[in-house]
Amino acid sequence: MRRVAVRPFAGAVGTGVILALIAAPLGAQTIKEWGIQALGALADPAFAGGGAYGALRFGDRTRAAVTLNPGVQDGQFAFRGELLGHLLINGRSKRPQVYALAGIAGVAGPTGRGWLVMGAGLEASPGGRSGWALELGVGGGVRISAGFRWRRFPPTWVPSQ
Repeated sequence: MRRVAVRPFAGAVGTGVILALIAAPLGAQTIKEWGIQALGALADPAFAGGGAYGALRFGDRTRAAVTLNPGVQDGQFAFRGELLGHLLINGRSKRPQVYALAGIAGVAGPTGRGWLVMGAGLEASPGGRSGWALELGVGGGVRISAGFRWRRFPPTWVPSQ
């Protein structure tokens, strides 16, 4: 029986919880996002899974995101968690926009490792109520993600065209 290392994953989740608690007083001023995603990391062993996405956006261009993805690695159950920062070019646009992403990821499963993550994304409508998102980068192999996101804006939010 293999031991499952959970330290990288526990560290990523713990950091996300701390950031969420710190950000709670800013809740009325932030944009809240949630969604679903499919995620693959092409490495040896590869990871494939799908799960939940949640984020808080602070202003027009910065976002802190947490993803929780149960899946399969090396033919066994695994769980990948990520804590990512996103830098959007224009967070008020209702047109497709590119963004940069960086952060940390950890897998609890056959390998039990942690990684730095870097990449880029394309989002359908960061200033709209919902839209798809695609990401490509590195972190535990070549990282590919596709998902759909929903948003709740503060009452004072004014999107651009």
